[in-house]
Amino acid sequence: MKFHLAINMERLSPEVGMPAVERHTLDMVKMADEGGFYIVWAAEHHALEMTIAPNPFQILTWWAAHTSRIRLGTGVVVAPYWHPINVAGEAALLDIYSDGRLEFGIGSGAYQREFDRMHPGLKQSKGYRYMQEMLPAVKALWAGDYAHEGEFWSFPTATSVPKPLQQPHPPVWVAARAPVTYDYAVKHGCNIMSWPLTRPMTEVETYVQRLETALEDNPGKSRPIFSTMRHTCVYDSADQWTVPVEAAVRQLRQFENLFKNMGGVHNGFPAAIDLASVENRDEYDRQMLHDNLLFGTPDEVIQKLNQYKDLGVDHFIYYASLGLGFKEQKRSLELFIEKVIPEFDHTD
Repeated sequence: MKFHLAINMERLSPEVGMPAVERHTLDMVKMADEGGFYIVWAAEHHALEMTIAPNPFQILTWWAAHTSRIRLGTGVVVAPYWHPINVAGEAALLDIYSDGRLEFGIGSGAYQREFDRMHPGLKQSKGYRYMQEMLPAVKALWAGDYAHEGEFWSFPTATSVPKPLQQPHPPVWVAARAPVTYDYAVKHGCNIMSWPLTRPMTEVETYVQRLETALEDNPGKSRPIFSTMRHTCVYDSADQWTVPVEAAVRQLRQFENLFKNMGGVHNGFPAAIDLASVENRDEYDRQMLHDNLLFGTPDEVIQKLNQYKDLGVDHFIYYASLGLGFKEQKRSLELFIEKVIPEFDHTD
């Protein structure tokens, strides 16, 4: 099993200074680079302080300058907010700057609030159609001259300048939850990023089954890499379990606001809504969060990761951004590197 780090520049209140956030984020990335992580992922989000990521290519270029081994993933480029020529050129330039370390992740977007500002009139549920049109166009631009006449973009003959260092192109990943996206990933040779949010392991089992169904429906296609992301926190002793759980509850109350487009975002900071007012409040039960997320002592985390491995998860994405203090985040990553990763170095 290989491990990835997903981390955002994250401010949960105006009292946290941006320079401190920047230093902490880079420290975590450098720790992951030195500690044996395979990929680090930068997101794309707009006008939200809890995920400060207006351009994943810019963030990854910054990280590339301070790392030497870890691969650099866009997690993900939100297709409806871009033009294929922009994406192709920026991605290829990053691949050159990083000496061929780009992992190209593309998706359809998460929050209706962002769509309302970045692509007004488009429903989030329709964003996948933009992803499915953009990816073949980007790959064609990487290959050479290409003209496009599509539903969402049209342009005369153009090409990606520069071309990516990795040939025929960098590895491609898609964020997948719906069956249609699993089918698309298998058809087009894309690796898969899945995120079961706070739901139990049965949600991961569902995603694995969607992958197996897509492989059955597309005979002859290779099995892509299947990865799963979870909020992760490793701590020294079991009595510390409430620290990440309480942080997760605080942040998830803000996520609920964004997922439901409930409003209450002031100067980039989403309000933390009252969970008693939402139907799925059971998903934020504290014991459930401890059980479902990758929270625990090193031994507990190793046991949980073995469950993912047994289900068929090839790579695990350690999601570090859950509103923890900087000290707790660094200690968690230290423990993961020192105590957890070595237990999987010898496994397939």
